[in-house]
Amino acid sequence: MSILSWTKEETIAIITMSNGENRQNLEFAQTMNTTLDEIVADTTVQALILTSSDEKNFSQGVDVGWMAARFQNKEFQAIKDFMYGMNEVFKKLMLVPMPTIAAINGHAFGNGAIISCACDYRFMRSDKGFFCFPEVNVGIPLLYGMNAFVKKAIPLYKLVEMQFSGNRYGAPELEQHHIITKACANKDELMKESLAFSRTFQKKRGILGEMKKRMYRDIIEVMDTMDPEVSIEPMILMIPD
Repeated sequence: MSILSWTKEETIAIITMSNGENRQNLEFAQTMNTTLDEIVADTTVQALILTSSDEKNFSQGVDVGWMAARFQNKEFQAIKDFMYGMNEVFKKLMLVPMPTIAAINGHAFGNGAIISCACDYRFMRSDKGFFCFPEVNVGIPLLYGMNAFVKKAIPLYKLVEMQFSGNRYGAPELEQHHIITKACANKDELMKESLAFSRTFQKKRGILGEMKKRMYRDIIEVMDTMDPEVSIEPMILMIPD
């Protein structure tokens, strides 16, 4: 089974994660990075939608089983490559010269919620799925860079509640706090609304790309400096065996 694939609908690129719960591991990071490069190379693409083919899940976040096996076998480099690889995914999603929309069709937990926050906009179905940061319950804190760009998507007062509690949230509440652009009735409405919203963007990629570089410069600096030096090495030691 493929991890993900992408298609085009007119000038809109649609990345569809297609591996069940869409757990993120090194292969996921590598495949997503390659896919984003392909989309950027297609100069006719004007907007990007990220979604999932699973009926229940957008992404359940980090592949804990994969991480635990790498830790057990002392394959620390693979873990580091995954963490750095996901940082590249997050940076590319923030900096691609086009609007990015996460069409959250089911559960978005941990890194699944985080990857949606790297996008410019979020749409979510109301009839199925929760949004959650469970890191406080599993004992692994977010990297500095993750916290930096999650703040662009979630108001700080709500982010504090979400991270410290580990509670689950549905689309209506997320819409109320402007974390998602729109709560959609079901999966069909989710894609309909996401596509319609994407089509409203017909901006030149050059200027949009430059605006993103300037707007997110401070976030990128945190990811490039603080994550490697302070966070990633200790996190490997914190992974439960």
